[in-house]
Amino acid sequence: MSRRLIRTTYILIAFVFGLVGPLTAQVVTSIPAFPTINDSVVVIFNAKEGDGGLAGYTGDVYAHTGVITSESRNPRDWRYVLGQWCQDATQPKLVDIGADLWLLNIGDIRQFYGIPASEKVLKLAFVFRAGGAECNDGNPRSGRDVGGADIFLDLYEPGLTAVVLQPEVRTPFGDPARSPAFVNLTDTLQITTTAVAIGTQTAEITLKVDGTPVATVADDTLAYAFVGETFGAGLKRLTVVVEDTAANLDSTTFAVMVNPEPVDLPVPTGIVDGINYVGGNRVTLSLFAPYKDFVYVLGDFNDWKVDAAYMMNRHAAGSDSLRFWLTLENLDPDTEYAFQYLVDGRIRIADPYTEKVLTPFDDKFIPAVTYPNLKPYPEGKTEHNVSVFQINEPEYVWQVTDFQRPRPEDLVVYELLVRDFIARHDYTTLIDTLDYLQNLGINAIHLMPIMEFEGNISWGYNPAFYFAPDKYYGPEYELKRFIDACHQRGIAVILDIVLNHSFGQSPLVRLYAEGEFGPPTPENPWYNVTPRHPFNVGFDFNHESPATQALVDRATAYWLTEYRVDGYRFDLSKGFTQKFSGNDVGLWSAYDASRIALLKRMADALWQVDSTAYIILEHFADNREEKELADYGMLLWGNLNTAYSQSAMGWLEDPARRSDLAWGFYKQRGWAKPHLLTYMESHDEPWLMFKNLRYGRSSPDGSYNVKELTTALDRIKLAATFFLTLPGPKMLWQFGELGYDQFLPPDGPERTAPKPILWNYFQDESRRNLYKFISALLELRKKHEVFRSPNTQVKLRVGHAQYDRRINLLHFSMNVTIIGNFHVVPLAVNPDFPHPGTWYNYFTGDSLEVTDTNAPIELLPGEFRLYTNKRLETPDVGPIVSVDEPPPNVPFTFELSQNFPNPFNPETTLAFSLPKPGKTTLTIYNVLGRKIRTLLNRTVAAGQHRVQWDGRDDSGREAASGLYLVRLRSGNQVASRKIVKLK
Repeated sequence: MSRRLIRTTYILIAFVFGLVGPLTAQVVTSIPAFPTINDSVVVIFNAKEGDGGLAGYTGDVYAHTGVITSESRNPRDWRYVLGQWCQDATQPKLVDIGADLWLLNIGDIRQFYGIPASEKVLKLAFVFRAGGAECNDGNPRSGRDVGGADIFLDLYEPGLTAVVLQPEVRTPFGDPARSPAFVNLTDTLQITTTAVAIGTQTAEITLKVDGTPVATVADDTLAYAFVGETFGAGLKRLTVVVEDTAANLDSTTFAVMVNPEPVDLPVPTGIVDGINYVGGNRVTLSLFAPYKDFVYVLGDFNDWKVDAAYMMNRHAAGSDSLRFWLTLENLDPDTEYAFQYLVDGRIRIADPYTEKVLTPFDDKFIPAVTYPNLKPYPEGKTEHNVSVFQINEPEYVWQVTDFQRPRPEDLVVYELLVRDFIARHDYTTLIDTLDYLQNLGINAIHLMPIMEFEGNISWGYNPAFYFAPDKYYGPEYELKRFIDACHQRGIAVILDIVLNHSFGQSPLVRLYAEGEFGPPTPENPWYNVTPRHPFNVGFDFNHESPATQALVDRATAYWLTEYRVDGYRFDLSKGFTQKFSGNDVGLWSAYDASRIALLKRMADALWQVDSTAYIILEHFADNREEKELADYGMLLWGNLNTAYSQSAMGWLEDPARRSDLAWGFYKQRGWAKPHLLTYMESHDEPWLMFKNLRYGRSSPDGSYNVKELTTALDRIKLAATFFLTLPGPKMLWQFGELGYDQFLPPDGPERTAPKPILWNYFQDESRRNLYKFISALLELRKKHEVFRSPNTQVKLRVGHAQYDRRINLLHFSMNVTIIGNFHVVPLAVNPDFPHPGTWYNYFTGDSLEVTDTNAPIELLPGEFRLYTNKRLETPDVGPIVSVDEPPPNVPFTFELSQNFPNPFNPETTLAFSLPKPGKTTLTIYNVLGRKIRTLLNRTVAAGQHRVQWDGRDDSGREAASGLYLVRLRSGNQVASRKIVKLK
């Protein structure tokens, strides 16, 4: 735009603003003031209005803009959007004309947006944003309508149009009775209407109330004082009729609800907030809403229209304790009803305690196979989320009524995100995976948040409703069936619950919010206006508020009783404090007696409902505080991800990387109770196999490299052996038992985006052997108290820069010594056996006669041993190389011995010896030379070795009878043998 045109337009703007006066308080105005599709249009954005997000901003401003047309699916369905968000070159730039006013020259609307002549344009749509780096920082400044809503500019038809200027009325839901203006009986509502005459001249305007004319003017503007008492309580339909000098007519109709005097009645005995089934075909609704004036119930039962018969009664128990309630009569007990509360005539919310939610945007993307026969959202009749109730909802019949939960110290928890665990993302399919999980050996499943969250594609830490399962994972009936199926297998179910914060779709936020979606106002009884700690996301709960405490206690009781879950993992529990720490993470993490009192109060209330329910805290606070909470009976997450990942990769020298494993044992922290739930991996930490393959260390000569797949998997076995054998509860992350190796992005949208679901890893033998290995460790842990008992004596050498590590476990039932080489070069490890005698290698069954308990044992890089002083059954963990201890001064030769037995069925043992350590492969081929199975592919020590072949190929299928060739290769030496399998 030229400087001359800008100046001319600015003069015109000043002239137009002088004419329309009050319109300058709008977010956008236009030249002409009532634009049509045929006009050349200039839009003026007032940055001070709406949400004021760009008020005072002096950088570049761009328009994210589109249109609403006759083809839009709903009143907010933008079409013909220009460019891409935050891509400055693709979106129109505004001109700064001073005083927080910005100009966008659109000109011809169809040409500007590229709209075909066949499509009718109804509105222009805008969000204005900061440009350049201000937009690319992930949290761009933007200018929107009040509450962060989109900005719309109406287009008018050429000719005569009736327009209501006051009150602000919208009729997006068809019938005006669904979105009336409100006035009390004793108040007056100012009504101002005008006639937009384009190409014609106004003759007169008439205002009618329920068909009766109440005012007529021979002018283009009519002002009328609507007195509530004059017309009486109830819904009134007002019609504005405009006529031009050629006798052409246009009209528009809107509704005004004259509020009856609220009925003050105590809430009936036994009624709680939310949906109450009170017998027969009746339901009583109760809403806690201090400082609010009036509430109507909208729903299927009244066609979503405001009706005086559905105005809620009011019960004021105190200045800050106000409830609205209403009993609905004559309902069909078998029908699902959707409903909302309309609060103070402007806030539409679902019931905060509803057990089912319908959402206008998310539900349409839930497949019917996931949630069959989902009730449709009442499209076109209301907006925002709605609640659902049904009197005769089918009851689930529980198969397990006496489930015995594992002791807290015995827990082996499997954390999973339904969305990223199974492609169907539903409980029905999840039930089908329980064989896999039960065979692995876990005894508890931790479901990442499943309570109704915002959107469908989410980790679930943005909750909106605390009593409704999110439909993206299937019906509530199937969730109960899943929990029941877990209990049938001895598996507890732990829910991740998010009570530090909510986001803007929560009715608890929206009921007291700046704009539509927050932030909270000071009147909000649940939330802090300013978060109390530096890690807060969303809107921060005030846990000292009685309203919040009542919500927390009811939510935690609900899932224990209605769904029979076994406990909770409380997300961000360190945030349950009113002590202000600003941006000081150290201060937030310091001992906080008030936070401890809040958590103990919550725990006491929960344990009154179920005394054995698990309370697991994601806390990470001062050890003194965690110890006090653990002693009180709570479990706390123990994050050892960095220590175990550094150890698995082979990087132990860097002190900043914290490679010491000892902090994963509760007694090292001085705790009296084994309530430290440690983990190597979780949803929130980089996964070990990714780091092994990306950053793993290698030996100086390159013969040993953690970045190689088989070696990386072996390092996970090494880490797991030093993890799962320590007494105290443990947690695994989904697919960690298969070496899940995907990238977890840092903070940002991609972090919580869907991750690959890699069930095909189970078909890979090397990964399946990791599953077998972890399963064997868990079976060992389950059967033998030494790995679980608080009375086990534990000696640790697992600290920083200690590559030759060991764990000694002493218990009256059995003693255990575990040694491992965490380096990438061979090491001699002192086992420090508790006593001489015979010790048994758990994974191979080999025995070791010990006379000198401190005699070092040579271990290859990544090699480990688990010795017990009792002979145990040798587990099936795939090919394991067993090493005979070499006699002193007796050299070995390179040799592949004949297998035994031969012929064989179904398995045979292959023996070989090596004169020196080296990268070694042992491979089975058929008579056509095709590789059947790789039994060994890693660095092996000098000495005599044995490997078993179970007669299966690499895919896990049983090999056919016949002649096979075994080939041993180590360095430059190769040896072969013929073997025979007979069925």
